Amino acid sequence: MSVVKVGLVQQTCSGDKKANVEKSIRGIAECAAQGAQLVVLQELHCGIYFCQAEDTGMFDLAEPIPGPDTEVFSAAAREHGVVLVSSLFEKRAPGLYHNTAVVFEKDGSIAGKYRKMHIPDDPAYYEKFYFTPGDMGFQPIKTSVGTLGVLVCWDQWYPEAARLMALAGAEILIYPTAIGWESSDEQAEKSRQHDAWFTIQRGHAVANGLPVITVNRVGQEPDWTGVTGGIQFWGQSFVAGPQGEILHLGSVDLEENVVITIDKARTESVRRIWPFFRDRRIDYYGGLTKRYLND
Repeated sequence: MSVVKVGLVQQTCSGDKKANVEKSIRGIAECAAQGAQLVVLQELHCGIYFCQAEDTGMFDLAEPIPGPDTEVFSAAAREHGVVLVSSLFEKRAPGLYHNTAVVFEKDGSIAGKYRKMHIPDDPAYYEKFYFTPGDMGFQPIKTSVGTLGVLVCWDQWYPEAARLMALAGAEILIYPTAIGWESSDEQAEKSRQHDAWFTIQRGHAVANGLPVITVNRVGQEPDWTGVTGGIQFWGQSFVAGPQGEILHLGSVDLEENVVITIDKARTESVRRIWPFFRDRRIDYYGGLTKRYLND
């Protein structure tokens, strides 16, 4: 299957989990009705972005995998006949939690999962408090629509993650994401942050000759502790082709369920004219496995 129709579900989230899940399910249905074969949901789409503050009560939001959340999205994938990329808060064991993407095949079976490897700890993004770093490596997931290199949000800043997925045979790079502007950011800083986020992911497309799909949440979410003014998630979910060309750029403030067509066969033609894989000097890259070289 060379040409794939991909659905992107960009949504707002609230503290009402049932409403959030129903919104995701409607988005899946709308994308499927438009012909989507693959649907991608945003990071942690079942609830608020609870990492704005450190609160032990938020661990109650997590579910085991498989578990109640996977049952719901398995049924949605099966009902609509789509491959589905979800993003869930996984309870692996008491006191052990992960930020986990689960990929469902169109028959509802779990095709695979990916545990977020890079975990941030920034103001209003206190993810290290909640998530144990992933231990499954960078392994693409094989599905009926192709081999998917699924990564999650903060992973998108790391070219090594995208490269390892590509080297392992990923045909598409996919990033469920929750990123926005913290309330104290000045406008110039907001512009720099967004431009960097947009640019580096397009760079992953270029460097690896692969399409990139990024689905980001949207809307204002308050900090329930009142310490900050919350986060304005900037939306702008996008799809880039294997030369970094923009195939779709979503709204900055609206919920959207859109379907975009990508052609995986372009990877072959792009890599022929830009043979970056051929010209890599793998015999001199050993330093990449070290934290820093000038110690």
